[in-house]
Amino acid sequence: MTQTHRLTALLIAVLALGALWLQVHVGLARRPDREIWEELWRLGRYFTILTNLMVGITFAAIAGGHRPASWWTTAVTLWILIVAIVYHGLLARPLEGIRWWSDMGVHTFVPIAVVLWWLTLAPKKGLVPRHALWWLLWPLVYVGYALIRGEVDGRHPYFFIDPHEVGWGGVGLWCVALGVSFWLGGLGMVALGRLLSRPSPPADGAPDGPQVR
Repeated sequence: MTQTHRLTALLIAVLALGALWLQVHVGLARRPDREIWEELWRLGRYFTILTNLMVGITFAAIAGGHRPASWWTTAVTLWILIVAIVYHGLLARPLEGIRWWSDMGVHTFVPIAVVLWWLTLAPKKGLVPRHALWWLLWPLVYVGYALIRGEVDGRHPYFFIDPHEVGWGGVGLWCVALGVSFWLGGLGMVALGRLLSRPSPPADGAPDGPQVR
């Protein structure tokens, strides 16, 4: 990784972890009777929070000199992009003040930063279509976790995985629809990554290789 890779990764890690800290701060300000561990436990039910934490750890590792595989940086990019798309497509609500900044941080600013980093700096060689299936693992693991936790503590984080709101059949339909969408999105990331990793063609008039005289 070059100095540019590491410095920009550090900025993204700080942005992601700072946005998470702001989420904790806002939660505690609204409920000052809560202990910090209670607020962390509450936030830990959300895909957004866990994926932003994944972003923070991944980019902190890159800033420290670690070179993750191209399939992993692409996976993290896809997952945080899912956060932005689902939030702005299904969950966004009008907010003001610091709550607006905290929500925009984890749902908009971090995804934009990660996508721009991936487009311009991330290694993309080696991406193949089967990776799009692998990348469904984290959303599937999360759905299982959220459903079990929701049945235990009585609170589901999102309406589309709340069987008490949309029914178990509705949960299944939403999971299939979102899963297919994420798989297609993953295939799109693979195609784009392979396109961007192709070597540039020679300029007009430039020789394509050694000339035999």
